[in-house]
Amino acid sequence: EEFLGAPLFRKEKVLKGEGVVTGLAWTSMGGATLPIEAGKVHSLDRGFKLTGKLGDVMKESANIAYSYTLGHLAEYGADADFFDSAFVHLHVPEGATPKDGPSAGVTMTTALLSLAKHQAITRPLAMTGELTLTGQVLPVGGIREKVIAARRSDIFEVILPEANRRDYEELPDYLKEGMTVHFANRYRDVANVVFK
Repeated sequence: EEFLGAPLFRKEKVLKGEGVVTGLAWTSMGGATLPIEAGKVHSLDRGFKLTGKLGDVMKESANIAYSYTLGHLAEYGADADFFDSAFVHLHVPEGATPKDGPSAGVTMTTALLSLAKHQAITRPLAMTGELTLTGQVLPVGGIREKVIAARRSDIFEVILPEANRRDYEELPDYLKEGMTVHFANRYRDVANVVFK
C-alpha cells in the first residue's frame, strides 16, 4: 500500500444463513460476488417485494425466480403451501449500487428455495446463470471475471451454465486450479448440487 496505494479490490464478505445465497456478477470493474437474501416478512398474506436498486431485467429475473419456485416447491422437498401465507422480501445488498442483468436468476431461485426449505447453504458456494420460467439455465457473460471474484472471496466451488462450459475450459490453468465446477442445464441440476 505504501508504494501502490490502496488495493482496487477488497476481500468481499460472504453472507450466510437461511435464504442467503452467493451469486457472481460482472461489473465494469471486473467480477464481484453478489449476495442475495430472501426473508419471510410475515404470514398475514402472500406477497413479494424487491429491493437493492435493481434494473428492469433483474426485476424480471426475480419475478421468474419467484414464479418458478412457487410452482415447484414440492418437487424440491419444500412445503408446497409455504408461499400461500408468506410475504417474501428479496434483497440484493449494497443498495446504493445499481444492478441489472439476467445472470442472478439461479441465485434468486436458490435463495427462495433455501428460505422455503428452511435450509441454509453452509459451505462456500457461488453460482451464476439465467433461469427461464420452465427451469432451463441459460448462458451468461463474464465467466473469467466471475471465477476470479469467487477465488478472491475464497470460494472454490461454483455452479455455471452448461452452455458456458467452453468459456470455463478456455480459462488459464491458474484460474481453474483448485476449483470445483458444476455445470447446469436445468435448475434441477443446480438444486442437486446445492441441497445434496
